[in-house]
Amino acid sequence: QLQAYGGGLVQAGGSLRLSCAASGRTVSGYVMAWFRQAPGKDREFVAGISRGGGSTSYSNSVKNRFTISRDNVKNTAYLQMNSLKPEDTALYYCAVRLSDSGTYSSLRNYDYWGQGTEVTVSS
Repeated sequence: QLQAYGGGLVQAGGSLRLSCAASGRTVSGYVMAWFRQAPGKDREFVAGISRGGGSTSYSNSVKNRFTISRDNVKNTAYLQMNSLKPEDTALYYCAVRLSDSGTYSSLRNYDYWGQGTEVTVSS
């Protein structure tokens, strides 16, 4: 089970840190990622991180503003979001991929999903 939390309401230019805590099984051996879904839009890839944390990938829209990280001891992944923009407003989901192959950004590659945490950025 994945529990995402840390969302909230923030002004443009502000920061938030999302967390994704796994319970029931260790996720240290798997790729983890964050996706988001804005109202009326498809779910889209935000950031992904390798098993050990040494490799990361970001969508162009968040590159240089967001940072994904993980703590395998705590069984938790994080998404540090800086310089937030109103267009970042969405429900943010964390996900785990069991397979060791495939692209970070492909939604269908992920096997487990958290329930989502809402981020609202006001202008």
